Amino acid sequence: MLQAVSPLARPFPVMPRIAGVALRVARAGYKDWGRCDLTYVELAEGTAVAGVFTRNVCCSSEVEIGREAVKAGRARALVVNAGNANAFTGYRGREAVEAIMAQVAARLGCAESEVFVSSTGVIGVPLPRDKAQAGLGAAFAAPECSWEEATATIGTTDTFGKAAVASAMVGEQRVEIAGIIKGSGMIAPDMATMLGYIFTDAAVEPGFLQQCLSTANRSTFSCITVDSDTSTSDTVLAFATGKAGNAPLSGPDDAGADAFAAALHDVCRQLAQLVVRDGEGASKFIEIAVSGAASDDSARRVGLAIANSPLVKTAIAGEDANWGRVVMAVGKAGEPADRDTLSIAFGGIWAARMGLPVDDYDEAPVAEHLKGHDIAIAVDLGIGEGRATVWTCDLTHGYISINADYRS
Repeated sequence: MLQAVSPLARPFPVMPRIAGVALRVARAGYKDWGRCDLTYVELAEGTAVAGVFTRNVCCSSEVEIGREAVKAGRARALVVNAGNANAFTGYRGREAVEAIMAQVAARLGCAESEVFVSSTGVIGVPLPRDKAQAGLGAAFAAPECSWEEATATIGTTDTFGKAAVASAMVGEQRVEIAGIIKGSGMIAPDMATMLGYIFTDAAVEPGFLQQCLSTANRSTFSCITVDSDTSTSDTVLAFATGKAGNAPLSGPDDAGADAFAAALHDVCRQLAQLVVRDGEGASKFIEIAVSGAASDDSARRVGLAIANSPLVKTAIAGEDANWGRVVMAVGKAGEPADRDTLSIAFGGIWAARMGLPVDDYDEAPVAEHLKGHDIAIAVDLGIGEGRATVWTCDLTHGYISINADYRS
């Protein structure tokens, strides 16, 4: 953890043990820091896997390989490297990933395609194969570690460990879901976000697990932004070990399928919001609720236009209720909107209604709301039934300082 802990941080939750999941960490030395930077997760045979990956066309080899491997639906291990993104590294980067997969597959006696690899950190530096090999050897020999240790190990500019937990009843069987995530900057996912891993002991067929994760992603990970930049490495993987003993879930009509899907969505939402709460330099967590749009997708795009506006974000940082900047962001979104039906509120107090300032608008309670850490903005376009909620943070001098010094 490189920076002072975010003022928006949340305590690390009590996490359940997930049967069929063994966590270990080691120090590979990918970066000159005195901490573990390699996480190795061993999974039970038959574990189902689903994933969503960045759409950044300059993605890493880890993403390219993982995107293909996840189609087979089975996993035996996960390796996460921190301090080196291994992106924009050509054939050398791909060879490093393949070497990691081969080393783990040889240990477990599984197919290389069942080994998933993620890397995060500086772009343009090939992952050192010798350090990877030595780091994996150390991880194989290490004792099992806690969720908190594993979470700290995958971080880069993160200031606190991010994790979430939920449970569901599938038939008569209780199943547990636990997730960890890293991410603080380069956050504007166009699929998922940063590096996130979700583990459950539920028995779930890969196809249904993918359906649940993709659905959850659309209203959680794909509704957050810190700085409008989509990473080369963004990945979210979900693993289901099948050790809970429930009847396997294969579709939405199965008993308990809706409860499982809701619990998975809850974990995704918690993780997504934690990333925003650790946005680089952030001092405010901002929820933007858009309603009255032409469609839900249109509402999401309007929300992200507001959330990505430097003028809106700096106004919130300065605790300035400048709703004119929200008007500007709505107008530039490229989505259907009507100036004369637009309404805007801060903290539940309407500043503008139907295209006009509210006559008796009192800015004092709004100013008080903006002094807090959690900020609510509501926008009603007044033209349809579409709605969406997105989350972002403010833009402060801290963001510039962190990123100006990132490689030094």
